[in-house]
Amino acid sequence: MKFAIGYQHTGEGEPFSVIVADYRDRIGEVYFPWVGQPSGRPLLGYGAEETPEDVQLTLESELQAFRRMGIKLDLLFNANCYGARAVSVELADEVVSVIEHLGELGCAPDIVTAASPMIAHTVKTRFAGIEVRASVNMRIGTTQAMGYVADLFDSFYLQRDLQRDLGHVRKVRAWCDRHSKKLCLLANSGCLRFCPGQTFHDNLIAHSAEAEERENLPDWNPHVCWSLYRDPEHLVEILRATWIRPEDLHLYEGLIDTVKLATRQHAHPRMVIGAYAEGRFSGNLLDLLEPGYAPAFAPRVIDNAAFPADWAERVSRCSGECEACAYCREVLAQVVKSIPF
Repeated sequence: MKFAIGYQHTGEGEPFSVIVADYRDRIGEVYFPWVGQPSGRPLLGYGAEETPEDVQLTLESELQAFRRMGIKLDLLFNANCYGARAVSVELADEVVSVIEHLGELGCAPDIVTAASPMIAHTVKTRFAGIEVRASVNMRIGTTQAMGYVADLFDSFYLQRDLQRDLGHVRKVRAWCDRHSKKLCLLANSGCLRFCPGQTFHDNLIAHSAEAEERENLPDWNPHVCWSLYRDPEHLVEILRATWIRPEDLHLYEGLIDTVKLATRQHAHPRMVIGAYAEGRFSGNLLDLLEPGYAPAFAPRVIDNAAFPADWAERVSRCSGECEACAYCREVLAQVVKSIPF
């Protein structure tokens, strides 16, 4: 398995291409949004001191560096909402224009990841050589769902809520093999499993630039997870989530083609990539996740080295009946440590 990592505009910090170069033997893809285009995260360069034009020039230079390294380029059009433009000729033309521009730079994308069937259709019909991938935000978790859109997508991110169930992953892998599809997963998401706020959150992110310009409700957090973790009783939900520890990723060898690491907004992308590349991490597990919730847990940390040896095996056959099972609470007591401030 190789990793797909998210491009991060680092401004005056260490160029992202330096990190990629250091782990190039383990990195297969770099995924990135286009400047000014909504995606599954806030706009690229949002809050940066540079102008959008400067952010674009840096991105283009970095993409050329990745291409010279032989790293595949994955262009993101994975916003959950494009509003009234969702099926418009205008949006389709924008997608085509960006891809053609990248081609002129020698950086034509190898992959386009989309959460929109319309965008997938546009890329499929206009660029036959580009792999079209279903975004993790589509929450495609069954072979039935994959079959519905098999004509649009060449590869799928498995719905993360189901990826710890290795038996299910094997069944999906078998379907993908029969239908010549690739299977991918996101390893370090900190999101709640089956989060009821995901659709709302993804839509909000797609419009984040506009939302920031409005007067919004004070003293209310729109994210279900951050509100939930205010109550220590709910801290156990972090263990019931969807992340996979670096030490357990080997269980997916032969089942998963590409492992995505969320690094686009992570404060320490080098640390995340290094931990998964090495297959081990000694530290606060929350520091690997995106989102990580370290402020919500402080002064507590989750000692990644303290997990029981059978953790991955046990959760791989989890029934989901948490009220009748105390395993995660028992493990939480074992791995949560307090640090002095």
